[in-house]
Amino acid sequence: MRQFTAVVNPTAGGSTAAATLLQVARLLREAGAALDTEYSNSLAHAQDIARRAGERGRIVLAVGGDGITGGIGGALSGTGTVFGIVPAGRGNDFARALGLPADPAALADLLLHAKPRPVDTIEVESAVHRRTVVLGSVYAGVDALANRHANHARLLRGSASYYAGGLRAVTTWRPADYRVTVDGAEHRHRGYTVVAANSPYYGSGRQIAPGARVDDGLLHVVMIREAPRRLFFTLMNELRTGAHIRRPEVRVLRARELRIEAGRPVPYGADGEVEATLPVTVRVRPGDLPVLYRPADPA
Repeated sequence: MRQFTAVVNPTAGGSTAAATLLQVARLLREAGAALDTEYSNSLAHAQDIARRAGERGRIVLAVGGDGITGGIGGALSGTGTVFGIVPAGRGNDFARALGLPADPAALADLLLHAKPRPVDTIEVESAVHRRTVVLGSVYAGVDALANRHANHARLLRGSASYYAGGLRAVTTWRPADYRVTVDGAEHRHRGYTVVAANSPYYGSGRQIAPGARVDDGLLHVVMIREAPRRLFFTLMNELRTGAHIRRPEVRVLRARELRIEAGRPVPYGADGEVEATLPVTVRVRPGDLPVLYRPADPA
């Protein structure tokens, strides 16, 4: 049977990570699997635990939200360690992209029996992050500011915190002048954001890049240009379904590597945790992380 090490973020999702793991852990052990549980006190600590467990040949489970999922997945990228996710955070966007079930019994069955499948990761390079690897997306602009507000929210949970953070960010945002170099070709862009997406979702279920796939070796580059503020609020609502990509204010490109620069200090973020200021270079790492999930059947 499989041997797991679960790395828990005890503060994720309002301290629900430990409770979520208890249900799944019982089912895994009843099926004969070995499971150790480790509690992290920081993202760097969680990554160290994960690396050591991987070196012992164990399957590493990230228990929490997109921050710990992206941090641990990034740390294991390129090592060959098999990775699993127990979603228990505010957003759970990468888990959503993989189609992971919320039901504990279904999730335990997947962790016990699913075949590890390679997914892409994203390497992030900047003056601050010399080499950081993440999973879902890198976003530079108003959404990075909105995510920062959401992370500091105390009264709101889940998608409500992201929506409130977005409203707060948009009311103070001034369109930025970007230079985006996509696989060597330069694009000028003035607007709200540039997103390099490996996953369709960010911001607690918003479909920023509906066509993005975690295993196609490409990033979807979504650029939202300057528009009246009332129209941007409409675009925010359309992120729920991905309908925004049909608007002329939205441009989508595909890339293996891109560099994002701006004419003034613009924040960027990744997987809900990384916070810094442009410029940044991002590149896809195809099939660099084996993950336990079951791809959806093609339509």
